[in-house]
Amino acid sequence: MYAAVDLGSNSFRLHIGKHDGEAIRVLKSVREPIRLAAGLDANGNLTEAAMQAALNCLKSFRVTLAAYQLEAVRVVATSAMRVARNVAAFLPLAEQAIGYPIEVISGEEEGRLIYMGVSNALALPGERRLVIDIGGGSTELILGRGQEIERVESFSLGTVKQSLSFFVGGRIDAPSFEAAILSARSHLEDAAPPYHPQYWRQCYGSSGTARTLAEIIVKNGIGREMNAATLEALKQRFIQIGHVSKIELTGLRPERAGTIIGGLAIMIALVHELDIPVVQPIEAGLRMGVMWDLYLRSTKRDRREQSVRAFQQKFHVDEGRAERVANDALALYAQMKPASDSYTRPLFWSALLHEVGMVVSQTGYHKHAAYMIENADLPGFTTREQKTMSRLIVAQKGNLRKVGEALAEPDFAKAVVALRLAILFMHARIDVDFRQLKLRMKNRIELEIRRDWVADHPTVSYWMEKEQELWDEVGVDFSIRANG
Repeated sequence: MYAAVDLGSNSFRLHIGKHDGEAIRVLKSVREPIRLAAGLDANGNLTEAAMQAALNCLKSFRVTLAAYQLEAVRVVATSAMRVARNVAAFLPLAEQAIGYPIEVISGEEEGRLIYMGVSNALALPGERRLVIDIGGGSTELILGRGQEIERVESFSLGTVKQSLSFFVGGRIDAPSFEAAILSARSHLEDAAPPYHPQYWRQCYGSSGTARTLAEIIVKNGIGREMNAATLEALKQRFIQIGHVSKIELTGLRPERAGTIIGGLAIMIALVHELDIPVVQPIEAGLRMGVMWDLYLRSTKRDRREQSVRAFQQKFHVDEGRAERVANDALALYAQMKPASDSYTRPLFWSALLHEVGMVVSQTGYHKHAAYMIENADLPGFTTREQKTMSRLIVAQKGNLRKVGEALAEPDFAKAVVALRLAILFMHARIDVDFRQLKLRMKNRIELEIRRDWVADHPTVSYWMEKEQELWDEVGVDFSIRANG
C-alpha cells in the first residue's frame, strides 16, 4: 500500500491506495479545507493561525496513516508552500506533526505528477491530450501523448488569490468577473500557442475545481458538458446570485463557494486563450500521480534515474568517467558505514553529473554544475533533492568552507569524502581494488592505501596533501597511511 499526502494551497488531502495488478485502487481518502494560500499575510508569510490549522490537520493525518501498513509514503507541498517566505521555519514543525519528510515541489514537478495520475487512469497509450489543473495557488498545463509528457508549465494563478483579489468581500458582479478573467488571460496569453487544439485530441480537467465546475453545470441543468457556452451561463448564474454567501447550487459544497468563482474565471480564461472546445473532468491528478510514482520507484523504474541520464546526454557528459566515479563513490561511502541510506542515491546521481558544468567552463565547472543542478527542471526530483545534489557537486573540489555548515551532518560529510576521493582516483588513473583500501570516518578521516599506488602514480601524494590541508581548514583531521 502507498500513501500520498497533498498539502495544497486550498485543501490538504490524503490518499491511501493499493496496486491491484493493473491499477491503483484508493482505499482511503481524506480532505481538509485548510485554505493555506488565504493564510498568507501582506508580507508573504504564513500567519500563526494558518500554521496552527495546518499542524492540527497534519497530526490528524498522522493518526490515519498509522492505521495502515504502508510500503511508502510521500508528502508533497505545492504553491502556497513554494511562495511562503517563512516556510523554512514552518517545515520542521510540519514534518514533526505528520511524521514524514515534506517535499516542496516545483510547479513543473507538480505538473508531471498530475499527468502521471491522469495518464495511468486513462490507460490510452496513443492519445494526444492536454491536462489542465487549476489549484488554489497555481495552474498547470501539461501536454502529452500516452504516458509521455511533451511540455509542462506552471502559472502563479490560483483560485484563492483570484477570488480574494477580484470578488472583494464575496461580492459577485459582472465587472469583477471581467477583471478576474482578463487578469487570468494576461498570465496565459504568451504561453498559449503550444497548447492549442492542433497539438491534442482531448482536454482533461484534473483538479477539484474542474470536477466541481462540471458537476455544477450538469446537476443544475446548465448543460451536459463544460465548454465556453456553459461556463458563460454559469458565470451569469453567479452574477444573478450576487454574493458568495448566497450561493446554493447542487454539486457545490458550501466551503468551496468562496473559491469556485475565482476558479471559474480561470477556467473561462483557459477555454478562450487555448481555444478549448470541451473540458472533460477526470477523477485523477496529483495524489494518484504520487502513488504511481511510488509504485514505479518500488519496481526500479525511477523517473529520477531517467532525468539524470537525459541530463548527461544533453550536456555531453563523458558517461564512462561519470559511471566510474559514481561506482567508486558508492563503494567508498559504504566503507564509512553511514547511519542511513538517505544520501546513497543523491551521491550516485551527483557523481554521474559532477562534470556537467564543463559545458560552461573547464575551470570552475563544479560551481557551474552546482548551479545547473539546483535550478534545472529535473523531472522526478524535489527542490530539496536538487539542493542536496548541488551541495555535493560544489563540494567535489576546492575549499570546503562553502559547505561548512552542511558538513556538521555526518552522513553528508561522508558523502563529500567519498565523492572527492572517487574523483581524485579517477584523475590519477588508479583502478581501485577496494579490498586493498580502508576508509573510516568518525571524528576524523582515516585512509589506508597501498604504497605502490603512490609510487606508480606520482601526483597522488600531491593531491592527498592538498586534501589534508583542505579538510584541516574546516576542522577535520585527515590521516593517510600507506601500507603493503
